[in-house]
Amino acid sequence: MSSVKQYMKFVKPYKWRIFWTILVGIIKFGIPLLMPLILKYVIDNIINADMMTDSEKVSQLFWIMGISFLVFLVIRPPIEYIRQYLAQWVGNKILYDIRDRLFDHIQKLSLKFYSSTKTGEIISRVINDVEQTKNFVITGLMNIWLDLVTILIAIGIMLTMDIGLTVVSIILFPLFGFSIKYFFSRLRRLTKERSQALAEVQGHLHERVQGIPVTRSFALEEYEQGQFKNRNDKFLQKSVQHTDWNARTFAVTNTITDLAPLLVIAFAAYQVINLNVSIGTMVAFVGYLERVYSPLRRLINSSTTLVQSIASIDRVMEFMNEKYDVVDKENAKELGRVEGAVKIDNVSFRYTEDEELILKNVSLDVKKGETIAFVGMSGGGKSTLISLIPRFYDVTSGSIKIDGVDIRDVKARSLRGNIGMVLQDNILFSESIAVNIRMGNPEATDEEVIAAAKAANAHQFIEKLAFGYDTLVGERGVKLSGGQKQRIAIARVFLKNPPVMIFDEATSALDLESEHSIQQTLEKLASDRTTFIVAHRLATITHADRIVVIENGEISELGSHEELMQKQGSYYDLYQVQNLDSGNNN
Repeated sequence: MSSVKQYMKFVKPYKWRIFWTILVGIIKFGIPLLMPLILKYVIDNIINADMMTDSEKVSQLFWIMGISFLVFLVIRPPIEYIRQYLAQWVGNKILYDIRDRLFDHIQKLSLKFYSSTKTGEIISRVINDVEQTKNFVITGLMNIWLDLVTILIAIGIMLTMDIGLTVVSIILFPLFGFSIKYFFSRLRRLTKERSQALAEVQGHLHERVQGIPVTRSFALEEYEQGQFKNRNDKFLQKSVQHTDWNARTFAVTNTITDLAPLLVIAFAAYQVINLNVSIGTMVAFVGYLERVYSPLRRLINSSTTLVQSIASIDRVMEFMNEKYDVVDKENAKELGRVEGAVKIDNVSFRYTEDEELILKNVSLDVKKGETIAFVGMSGGGKSTLISLIPRFYDVTSGSIKIDGVDIRDVKARSLRGNIGMVLQDNILFSESIAVNIRMGNPEATDEEVIAAAKAANAHQFIEKLAFGYDTLVGERGVKLSGGQKQRIAIARVFLKNPPVMIFDEATSALDLESEHSIQQTLEKLASDRTTFIVAHRLATITHADRIVVIENGEISELGSHEELMQKQGSYYDLYQVQNLDSGNNN
């Protein structure tokens, strides 16, 4: 399906409003077409009327001008208002629907997509490109048709006055049409390349603004200036290419539209000299030439605008057609509140088909309320494995079941409703603390929010803030310390109250004092829940019911802390190394 055809699905619900907008627009553009006829009538039937006295001419002039003023002063303004309002309303409503659909789409795209796509580029498509598509509605579906109708009406009136003059007026139309076809085929490609270059600049800028502390700390200002310059130069190059071709288009097409009136003036003057055409008819024809070629020039501008908007439509629909890696089955069921028994059965996983397996035949049977810790060297597959439980990715082979139900047979959202996650870098939104805690349950009362904060040992520090629970935390929680952010993240999980918990390096970025305090809170949160922990510091998971050592995507050891220490295998070696490091640090 072409991008324009797909875009028209968003236009279809408003087709009747567009029809009425065009109809009102025809009236709006049709009224000025009376002007040359009025001029012809005044010249031929009043000024050059030899059979009328001067007083009769003045009386006739007042009548015709009075009616004209009535039309242009009383009738045309409300029609202009209605047409502009309807056009803008329809355009804005279509953009609203598209952005609403895109935001829903954004929330369904896989983490794999976000790992390879810059945030700024996504924002560019949702904001800049969608805004550009409005011109397709206003210009392509309304103005172009209005201009074409205006031209046809004007030509129709001209034919009633003089066929020969009319033929001379439109004799250059085929050359004009050929020029449009030649120039605008390439302009669409150049416009799309320019939009892509702009998106790259925006994506790079968004990323670097977030990384200003890194730039400053490594004194990379000059290097980063060069990196930005490279992308900015590319955008400039694409913009200049687009401008160059656009300028050529206007140079050729405007030359054609300027030649046509000269031909008409020459031929009409010759006809007047030979008494074949009246002066009023010649003046009216020159007036109608403006009414024909002004819309024609607008059509050139409209064509440029239309090409740009279609290029943006291509980019918007390309993004909208991005496939989901995780999709609910047609007959997927809602998963009610689960008990929490999880069975990982012979699971293997790779991110893409051309990559090696990250997980290889992993099997683990977890009972309700059990705490399982995953340890091992970085890159072994620990975080990948736990990301399969909430179905952020689908397994390549094998299965994961909760309470005996394959997670691929239930709706992903209902599955995730049963799982709470506390990560190493928990994202807070730049709103109030209360709003961030309520992410666990948007319907929660103030009392429930406070209770969750108390359970997470966060209430005390929140109360000390200037605005308490109404304190704005800044982008990604920048105004809070690492420990405070973690407590807020834990509070919202307390509020959610899920039967299954996942802690992914939840304390590794904290100092020892904060880690010890939050570790106690996490243990409180994990009580009576099935809990999965990925930990770097082994001292924080010695209480786990079972510890799973993952090496090279496979389970190499499994048992309690005491059992694995007695075995003196990989876990024992890791534990000894960390104890030695800890001892040296002391």
